[in-house]
Amino acid sequence: MSMSTPNQPLGSRRAVAPALPKGEVVASYETYLEAQNAVDTLVKADFPVREVSIVGHELKSVERVTGKLTWGRAAGAGAVSGLWLGLFFGVVLLLFTPEAAGAFSAALGAALIGAAFGMLFAIASYAITRRVRDFTSTQAVIASSYALVVKPESAGRARNLLGTAPAL
Repeated sequence: MSMSTPNQPLGSRRAVAPALPKGEVVASYETYLEAQNAVDTLVKADFPVREVSIVGHELKSVERVTGKLTWGRAAGAGAVSGLWLGLFFGVVLLLFTPEAAGAFSAALGAALIGAAFGMLFAIASYAITRRVRDFTSTQAVIASSYALVVKPESAGRARNLLGTAPAL
């Protein structure tokens, strides 16, 4: 007998291919937050939310430029990134070293070495890509609209709870 059940996604061994949900659109929203709020409304009304999906339409990639990339910014970002990695290794070292005094120094050293290597790698990377991409940015994929899709047998109840009319 298998220890995992279909209701346990982490225990499942079968890979499920992504597919668009089947059902009826009971409401459409301009923002993801509005769609989330609608699902929260259904949750509070004890609606079977396993029957609900939020489907984004007309996906767009949005890149927001946050600033100019300079040697200083590249070095600083690399140092911070390396510091976190070094700090992680330092804490692991601290946990597995019996002598507390020497372990703390080693943890601090690991954090500083991590910061130094992170800075060096970031500066080297910036030197290679300089004049190709001299700005920093964040990227996101957003949808133009979001539809709430519900199984057909529950669509009427979902529309009643959300106060939406059926699509014509």
